[in-house]
Amino acid sequence: MTIRRFGKGSQQSLVTQNPVTTRFKPSVHLFKRHDLIALEPDQLWVVQQGVVKTLTWNDEGTVITLGYWGAGDVVGKSLSNLQTYEIECLTRVKAQCLSLSQSYRLSEAIVCHLRQTEELLCIIRTPRVSQRLQQFLSWLARKFGRPVCSGQLIDIPVTHQELAEMIGTTRVTITRLIKQFEEEGIISRPRRYCIVLRDCSEI
Repeated sequence: MTIRRFGKGSQQSLVTQNPVTTRFKPSVHLFKRHDLIALEPDQLWVVQQGVVKTLTWNDEGTVITLGYWGAGDVVGKSLSNLQTYEIECLTRVKAQCLSLSQSYRLSEAIVCHLRQTEELLCIIRTPRVSQRLQQFLSWLARKFGRPVCSGQLIDIPVTHQELAEMIGTTRVTITRLIKQFEEEGIISRPRRYCIVLRDCSEI
């Protein structure tokens, strides 16, 4: 995703298109990559397939990634007190929309949402950027990865810019560290937007 910087106090969307939904069956919707999921204050979305990220931005217009979410996770404006909040699809996504009155069925998923937010906060608070990136890649591998002969395959389209937004650094630093990790054998990159982490339990 290309970062867009706006003037102070801008409320312009980070992505140019409007939030889109495609009716699949009642309350279940399909989204394409880069679609924004529509937000209503009295609704929650249950991700059934695919990966989304939640994000906001500060007064200077700098993107702040709040988290990455997959199948079984719950996201929505109702879970945030932030004034600016968006849900962007990183892949094709299938999600179910529920009203808050139905959210009693989601208590376990909401607790998982809080725990994941806490995990990511601990990663972001890691002082050294290299350790921060290693820990975040390990987290991605545990949540979205699948085992291959050489480690855990992270096969979701996350760019260097998005990694930088997540852990609070620059794209240039991420590019340098990714190259360093490759040289050290921590990761391999069989193709674009694809990382194999050697052994996430070692990080």
